[in-house]
Amino acid sequence: MAYRENDTGTTQTKPLPKDTKKKDVNKEDLHAQLEEDLALKQHLELRVERIYDVDPEVQKVALESMRQEVRTSISSMTYVPKLLKFLRPHYRTLKAFYETMLDSDLKKYLADILSVMALTMSVEVKRESLKYRLLGSECDICSWGHEYVRILAGEISQEYLMRQSEDAPVDDLMELVEQIVAFHMKHNAESEAVDLLMEVDDLDPLTEHVDITNFRKTCLYLTSAARYLPDPDDILFMDTAYSIYLVFYEFASALQIALFLDNLEHVCEVFTSCDDLLMKKQFCYILARQGINFELDDDMVEDDEDRELSQAIINNVKLSEGYLTLARDIEAMEPKCPEDVYKTHLLDGRAIAGANVDTARENLAATFVNAFVNAGFGKDRLMTDLADFSSDGSSGNWLFKNKEHAKISVVASLGMILLWDVNSGLAQIDKYLHSDDNFVIAGALLGVGLVNCSVTNDYDPALALLSEYINKEDSSIQIGAIMGLGIAYAGAQDEQILNSLIAILKHENVPHDVIAFTAISLGLVFVGSSNGEVAQAITDALTGRSVSELGQPLSRLLVLALGLIYLGKQEGMEATSEVSKSFSKKMRNYVDVTLLSCAHAGTGNVLTVQKLLGHCSHLENAETSQGSAVLGIAMVAMAEEIGLEMSIRSLKHFLQYGEQKIRRAVPLALGLLCISNPKVNVMDTLSRLSHDTDLEVAMVRIAQGLVHMGKGLLTLNPYHSNRLLCSPTALAGLVTMLHACLDMKSIILGKYHFVLYYLVLAMKPRMLMTLDKNLEPISVPVRVGEAVDVVGQPGQPKTITGFQTHSTPVLLAAGERAELATEKYVPLSPILEGYVILVENTEYMEDN
Repeated sequence: MAYRENDTGTTQTKPLPKDTKKKDVNKEDLHAQLEEDLALKQHLELRVERIYDVDPEVQKVALESMRQEVRTSISSMTYVPKLLKFLRPHYRTLKAFYETMLDSDLKKYLADILSVMALTMSVEVKRESLKYRLLGSECDICSWGHEYVRILAGEISQEYLMRQSEDAPVDDLMELVEQIVAFHMKHNAESEAVDLLMEVDDLDPLTEHVDITNFRKTCLYLTSAARYLPDPDDILFMDTAYSIYLVFYEFASALQIALFLDNLEHVCEVFTSCDDLLMKKQFCYILARQGINFELDDDMVEDDEDRELSQAIINNVKLSEGYLTLARDIEAMEPKCPEDVYKTHLLDGRAIAGANVDTARENLAATFVNAFVNAGFGKDRLMTDLADFSSDGSSGNWLFKNKEHAKISVVASLGMILLWDVNSGLAQIDKYLHSDDNFVIAGALLGVGLVNCSVTNDYDPALALLSEYINKEDSSIQIGAIMGLGIAYAGAQDEQILNSLIAILKHENVPHDVIAFTAISLGLVFVGSSNGEVAQAITDALTGRSVSELGQPLSRLLVLALGLIYLGKQEGMEATSEVSKSFSKKMRNYVDVTLLSCAHAGTGNVLTVQKLLGHCSHLENAETSQGSAVLGIAMVAMAEEIGLEMSIRSLKHFLQYGEQKIRRAVPLALGLLCISNPKVNVMDTLSRLSHDTDLEVAMVRIAQGLVHMGKGLLTLNPYHSNRLLCSPTALAGLVTMLHACLDMKSIILGKYHFVLYYLVLAMKPRMLMTLDKNLEPISVPVRVGEAVDVVGQPGQPKTITGFQTHSTPVLLAAGERAELATEKYVPLSPILEGYVILVENTEYMEDN
């Protein structure tokens, strides 16, 4: 820059002329480059001329040197090499000359060159790279570079499909597949190897090429891709991942795959294949979170004492103890009253009029809020502490502020407050069983079921207590006992309960509401079992109902009970679905839609979602079946994130253009899709719906209670283990409550409000608690951040972002993932959720 003085006396800069020497240098470089390109072009043209030579020796030298030059130029290709650009004009003439050559090694050498030239010249449908590769020499194709191998893999998949349609042999293609898969697995391209094997319908070669460096990434891709595959391809992918995990002694990951497949034989194999007792205890914690009924035998755990301890873990005997440990650690033990949730004092005079009116409905709402907020803490301000929560501090018994059927929910709330604490819970509930009020007894029986939810006791106190009341004459007592059995033994597949409840279904003079709750309890106990005997009993009960009974709101529970038997079983329900043909069109639609949505729940099946969307668009079916179809869309699509987001968009269209029945179901479906996951766009939609003119769209008070559930320590999300596994009992409890909400006025706002307690089946602590080898809590630093999808990414990418470091136990929000922030310990579970056992790292050394 040069400086000069302007007219005002100040200085300003003036750009200098461009550097002429620099321009001259650039010209010289360009000239040298052009000369180099010209020399290369002439050299290649000379090679091509010698390929046409009649002397075989000249041909051989030309072909071999050209093969070597081409191989060198494309071995690490990020753009089209100049060599291929200069050879383009000769592609057609070389192809024509190839056809005139006699079969020899020279002809194969030329085929090798043509195969590479076809990368930039060939028409896609002709697949000439593959054609000349198959005609070429038997050299290592991987020496031609990654880009060549990648394009070859794409052409192989197209050729394979064509040959399959023509029943032509594919042996030559499979030989190439073997080489390509080996190349991909060695060069961090596991996803491309799996994709190619998926295209040729043969995953077997994969197990031969996985090693200690790539098996985790390979299995992660297999399990992620399985969610987008139809049956039975998804099962094949999962089975392959399971086998690979077993080979490399990743038993915890293999167990999660076995649970995903609902294959108890695989679960047993994992236990028997592992020799580490501490690892087996970690398996037990994983089984307990899934909520399945599983009995250990001598082959799985040899020592009697160790087996008893491991079985206690599966039975969730110490779930309450761990939950309270978490609560004490984050100082959340202080009981909350409904007013702490409502915060009416912040309304600045709005809605104050009538706020202190002690109405039956407000008291009932406060009962549920109190139950959900203090769930599992063993203390509250209404039931365990007789001091009233009213502003004047007067004491009184909350039970007597409620009347008739409301007492059922009030007494049952004690079971929710004492959740998972069987010994203390049964002792406190027992006094209500001796009441003269049938509603109080019914509530106590339901409370017994709630206390025993997700906990299995060797002495079966719930079964012993409740079995005495299931045949009582009073329907309220019957319903309380039957509902309690369904909640306490959900997923247990207990034969004694089966016989007792089927006898009630077959009895002639049983009230319709008792039949409905009996069916739903059977559905919960045998959820996802495909048990033909149970399905037949529920079917007979359904077909035995009169037209007027089928028109009652609780009939939807009978239909749902049938669907729960086949929850997630996809095509397994086809035989049972035939029963709907004997019903009226209105009832037939509801049965078909409910069975379809239950059978494909959590599968992400796009075709099923399309069927349900189509059902919603047919106005002639604008009855109860459309509400079930809307819920079905959420049930099917909740498995993976892409389908979930697409379903949310579809549901928002329903809010704008749908019938009233559909609109009322949309908030329920949105809640299921984003359960315990407050997405901003969904929260905005629901906030607007809370001001809807239709009063049945929102239940504000109870909704507030659910927001504060467990003081923020609990989740209703049925998915866990990084959303790989879905607890069938948790999903069944959610779906049962949501189907009841389809007729809010008759069921929830009527005398069957206690169906809200079915939510307890999905309530689990959203925590990470680390344990030492003695299964005692140990505090270690962990990083908690937003989970990052690393499927198919090369290298060692970070699995979380925006993390903060905490000491365990910690709470995990939706979409968050935890990882250890110290190398002093090694976790026995690949996923840090729930209870995780840590062992000391023998290679760890303290920094001085």
